[in-house]
Amino acid sequence: MFGDDNRAPTHSQFSFRVSVLGVFALIAFAAIFFRLWFVEVLSGEEYLREANANRVREIPIQAPRGRILDANKHVLVGNRTILALQVRPEKLPKRADERKKVLKKLSDVADMPYDKIKREIREQTKLLPASPVTLEQKVDPELVLYLRERQDEFPGVTAEQVFVRDYPDGSLGAQLFGYVSEVSADQLEEPAYADLNPGDRVGATGLESQYDNILRGRNGAVRVQVDATGNPSGPEQSRVEPLAGDNLVLTVDEKVEKTGQRAIESWGAGNPGAFVAMSVDDGSILGMGSYPSYDPNVYTPPVSTSAIKALTNDEAKPLLNRAIQAGYPTGSTFKLITATAGLEENLITPDEIVDDPGCYELSETDKFCNAGEVVNGPINMTDALRVSSDVYFYKLGTELENDTDEGLQKWASSYGFGSLTGIDLPGEGAGLLPTPEWRNELYAKAADPDSCSGTKRDYTNCGETDRKWSVGDNINLAVGQGDLSATPLQLAVAYAALGNGGDVVRPHLADHAEDAEGQVTQEIEPAPQRHIDIDPQVRSVIMEGLREAAMEPTGTSYPVFGGFPVDIAGKTGTAEKGLLPDQSWYAALAPADDPKYVVVTTIENGGFGAETAAPAAREILSQLLDIKGGQIDNVSGEVHSD
Repeated sequence: MFGDDNRAPTHSQFSFRVSVLGVFALIAFAAIFFRLWFVEVLSGEEYLREANANRVREIPIQAPRGRILDANKHVLVGNRTILALQVRPEKLPKRADERKKVLKKLSDVADMPYDKIKREIREQTKLLPASPVTLEQKVDPELVLYLRERQDEFPGVTAEQVFVRDYPDGSLGAQLFGYVSEVSADQLEEPAYADLNPGDRVGATGLESQYDNILRGRNGAVRVQVDATGNPSGPEQSRVEPLAGDNLVLTVDEKVEKTGQRAIESWGAGNPGAFVAMSVDDGSILGMGSYPSYDPNVYTPPVSTSAIKALTNDEAKPLLNRAIQAGYPTGSTFKLITATAGLEENLITPDEIVDDPGCYELSETDKFCNAGEVVNGPINMTDALRVSSDVYFYKLGTELENDTDEGLQKWASSYGFGSLTGIDLPGEGAGLLPTPEWRNELYAKAADPDSCSGTKRDYTNCGETDRKWSVGDNINLAVGQGDLSATPLQLAVAYAALGNGGDVVRPHLADHAEDAEGQVTQEIEPAPQRHIDIDPQVRSVIMEGLREAAMEPTGTSYPVFGGFPVDIAGKTGTAEKGLLPDQSWYAALAPADDPKYVVVTTIENGGFGAETAAPAAREILSQLLDIKGGQIDNVSGEVHSD
């Protein structure tokens, strides 16, 4: 009655099962056969190429960067080769114990503490993530041979001859030349760096960055056969030689650069400062520097995290190029602009007499005085520039404020204040030329409760103001005070425009590029930014006032330039900076009768312009004009107010 579930399957059921298994086996065999056919027939050549590629390694050959030379072809930035002991962290053993074993053994043979090796790997990998870690330079050749003979015992350890940047004069012109660093991941995405690989080095700051496309060469490569461990096992298969970068020849004179750096450092007595020496005709920079400076060799491998961090955090800001990035009130050197505006706007004539009783009372509460309330009496424009009468220019600033065309700001802008000079350096600052619109806009923001975060109003932090523009702002601007902020280079460009008759030059450091054989590959001749129309009589009056300020006994800088063998036209400046000591300025054109050079010096906390900035300028002018004995030990005689 009941079926037997344990009985054997019938013949038909067994046949069916065998058929199903057969189908599956046939499908599997077909898949395997098709894959083998695909690999052997369709993709055979591709896999052959890949196999060959595994036996061939392409080793890059570093191209040296072009050198940076001064106008006389003296090397300012060059290259040197080093035999460097290096570690490539990515090629070290992955297991911690094996990695430690390799580094311990390296420590013994290289006579280098194990902890130092670990620290260098950690710090340099953080700074230069794609570059090999340089443990030591100038490696003993016997150590190199030892490591190469036992490469299988030291995976990831090499001794390579590499090019590194060399700055023979250390800190001289460091802010101008800049330094190089490893190309970043973001830069590798840019078309300009398309031919580079991680670990390659490019210009990071200064001229190294500005002219990186000229200075950077093109790397070469050699293809060699390697064994299973990755070591060369056969002759070279091909070679592409590296192409060195072109040399960059500057307009800078190394002697002028050294003189200027020494002058602002010595006369500044440790205070920060800057200088500019430039051709008035075409804007060629003959010397430019900032103090304090730094030694860019610190960025040459092996780099030190602690050294770079200390440099970056230094309160003296040695990385700052004060000649083009630091904005200051210019003091009386700005009177050149006020004089031009007053004469060109017909608000005063050259011979018009203005009484200077020592102070100018705008109202019962607003009183503006000369330094020390010095009384100059009846004076004209030339006299006012010679003795640097503030009262004369206070009154002129009032007249210019009443001029609805904002003549003072218009002329200051034409001379280049408040805008970039266009120098061939990255990071230039534009400064600030204060105007009624600028201040009134800030005042309007201050009235907006949502314009500044926080419950307590802090106008300094918010960048706002609690008052509108007033005539007092223009009076302060007329003598280079108040909210005015200008760089030494902007002032040099303004004085150059007066010296050359109205061309606002575009300053530049580079003259041309040339290849290793000295053949010029690129000329660098920037055209002037614009021309401003200065009446020849106006220019003559101002130039005479500046000449008398330097060369006549009653001039503000006569104690410095009296007896100087070449007449110059110069102006002192003493800028007040709140509770800080005054800033010292000097601006000079030389020779006075036919200016070829402009020199501007400034020293923070330097006091009167004639006390520190003017003597520094004299030393630079002596070098430019090839005057022997240009250095002076001290400033004697009366120092007039400015």
